[in-house]
Amino acid sequence: MQPFSTAPPAAPVTGGLADSLFDRASREPGLPLLSRRAGDGGPWTQVSAAEVRDEVVGLAKGLVTSGIRPGARVAIMARTRYEWTVLCLALWTVGAEVVPVHPASSRDQVEWILGDAGCVGVVVEDEQGAMTVGSVCGRLPRLRHVWQLDDGALPRLAEGGALLPGSAVDSLRRIVPPDSPAVIAYTSGTSGRPKGCVLTHRGLAAPCDTLLAGWGHTTAPPGEQPSVLAFLPFSHVYGLMVQGICLRGGLLMGHEPEPREDALAADLLTFRPTFVFAVPSVFEKLYKNMLGRAREAGRGTLFERAVRTAQDHAAAVERQRLGRGHGPGPELRLQHAFYERTVYRRLRAALGGRVCGAVSGGSPLSRETTLFFSGIGIPVHDGYGLTETGGGVTAQPVGREKAGTVGRPLPGTEIRVAEDGEILVRGPSVFRGYAGDEGATRAAFRDGWLATGDIGRFDAEGYLSITGRKKDVVVTSGGRSVAPAPLEERLRMHPLVHQAVVVGDDRPCVGALITLDPDFVAHWRRARSGRGGRRERDEREELEENALRREVRRAVAAANSTVSRAESIRVFRVLPQPFDTAGGLLTPSMKLRRDVIVRRYAEEIDAMYAASPRAAREPLPDASASWDDADDVFRPAR
Repeated sequence: MQPFSTAPPAAPVTGGLADSLFDRASREPGLPLLSRRAGDGGPWTQVSAAEVRDEVVGLAKGLVTSGIRPGARVAIMARTRYEWTVLCLALWTVGAEVVPVHPASSRDQVEWILGDAGCVGVVVEDEQGAMTVGSVCGRLPRLRHVWQLDDGALPRLAEGGALLPGSAVDSLRRIVPPDSPAVIAYTSGTSGRPKGCVLTHRGLAAPCDTLLAGWGHTTAPPGEQPSVLAFLPFSHVYGLMVQGICLRGGLLMGHEPEPREDALAADLLTFRPTFVFAVPSVFEKLYKNMLGRAREAGRGTLFERAVRTAQDHAAAVERQRLGRGHGPGPELRLQHAFYERTVYRRLRAALGGRVCGAVSGGSPLSRETTLFFSGIGIPVHDGYGLTETGGGVTAQPVGREKAGTVGRPLPGTEIRVAEDGEILVRGPSVFRGYAGDEGATRAAFRDGWLATGDIGRFDAEGYLSITGRKKDVVVTSGGRSVAPAPLEERLRMHPLVHQAVVVGDDRPCVGALITLDPDFVAHWRRARSGRGGRRERDEREELEENALRREVRRAVAAANSTVSRAESIRVFRVLPQPFDTAGGLLTPSMKLRRDVIVRRYAEEIDAMYAASPRAAREPLPDASASWDDADDVFRPAR
């Protein structure tokens, strides 16, 4: 195994997670802590720490009056909105445990989570959520309360507890021990039933406090209060960590419940955050939209040159800070200064004009994308964590960031890479186990270390790179093992490619299912559009389809250039629709449900391989070596 020592841990955590709000309200009662808006597109209204505390106390009193006691489990099934945060704090104040449920969960998923966790109450967002819970509540004997946010449930809850003295809830808050459960966070369920991870107050607070201590000063310019627009789902541990960092660090937090691209773009302009927490798909989408708009405006060539300059400049700066070079030369500095005036500042303005940094999590962010954003003045730091670790366990060292890695272990956390490449973690944020599943809990640990199921490697300087999931490795019929993540990441770097799933288990070679980015395809078509009669239009459409095929082939060729010939993609198929959560092909945290995708598209995968006469031949041990070119299977799925 490869061990890497870490710095001493942060100060010990005492009490429950709600204490940070009450401490903040006592020390800085007027500090803006949350920002909310009335209706879509309305102005933002700041809510002070004292005002948030008073609202939380009112809700906590209502919860106690309703029979919610310490240790009771209450689910929150809502989008990322203001009420989520105040309700979560109220539940922690009385010692209850929060069970996050994604609002788009199916009826079966809701029944499973509420029943498995033993929830006594659930907060839904709207009538649709109430109907989903109502359809299964007959099979949930412990469920006694269903509160609906959009039906005025919270004001009524506070009204019901108005006569209870505040000292009653304050005494409950003060006896919440740091090692008691705070959240039962269910895994994304990419394989099998979701499992409930028992995360304690200490475990959730530890990574937040460590990041604030070492990295908090990077979230805003000196003298400014940091601000974060929360749009990641709080049903996922990454979203909970963002909420925790804001509450414990005094960062102003706004909520964006609608993750649509247009809604997020509008809120970035009006809220004007200083820091962004997102997943790789958001950064990839931002880049593609910038490129698409530039091409439509006839400035595509200028933008692409600006991109290359940004990446070259960021790479040179990285070499300098890592002691490997002298930084950007005079010519590169001049080019970068020119594009700063003409391109980069406009790109930053589209994000509100105040963003000074960002964090990407959930899955690895490509080095090229990281360098692009760093080069335009928005350093994006990639990190690593999972539900079982209560959030992040690695981060980029300040002033020693290395693109293409997820950084180094957080102080107080130990990480090892086993002989088979699996990442093992030990530290204060690691979960207590899976709720009600001792067998799964025992299987998750190896000699006291959490076996993450992720494959990775450390470089000589202690930076960790994630290469994929252990269970996702594709094994061809010739015995070749291929990690799909690097190929998929490289495919997504092409502006036209939205998603990619590498397949090939028990097949003669590696293949891929590809979906196109509908927005960028529209940009691409408009940039190529012209006038003419019907015949000219028909000819143009045929030319466009041929050009589209060539672009996808280029994307596949670029991905293949990063791996050996035997590991390269030899067949692919472009699907007509992206994978989404509504169809059950993505988890709420936007991860691919590979097993479900492979089953759903089994006929298309069979047809993809059958389309090539070479695939029908009985493979030799290294059959892929006889595949000269990637097969062009560019037909819509049936």
